[in-house]
Amino acid sequence: MPLRTAILISRGADSWSSEIQDISATGVRVGRPDGWVGQLGEVFLLDMLIGDSLNIHVEAELARMEEQQLGFAYARIPEDKEIPLWTLLGGYADRVERYADPPA
Repeated sequence: MPLRTAILISRGADSWSSEIQDISATGVRVGRPDGWVGQLGEVFLLDMLIGDSLNIHVEAELARMEEQQLGFAYARIPEDKEIPLWTLLGGYADRVERYADPPA
């Protein structure tokens, strides 16, 4: 699902801000922030700031690293953040791919 919104990426004392480019049920793609330091396979904390009231906080593994973007695969989604994430993604799927009853 294409989505343009802020994200904070952190690991230990290091943190970077960026923008989400795309989000799915398994991960997120972000713009590569200035000063990025990270290696494939490392786990980071992601704070995705969606709208004025939704903050989805997850642990994610760096799965792809390119010159202009990073791809993270969710490693752990806290139980209290699962429903907001699925609601966000499900709402998009309903708008893009409408469900039609099969012909009788």
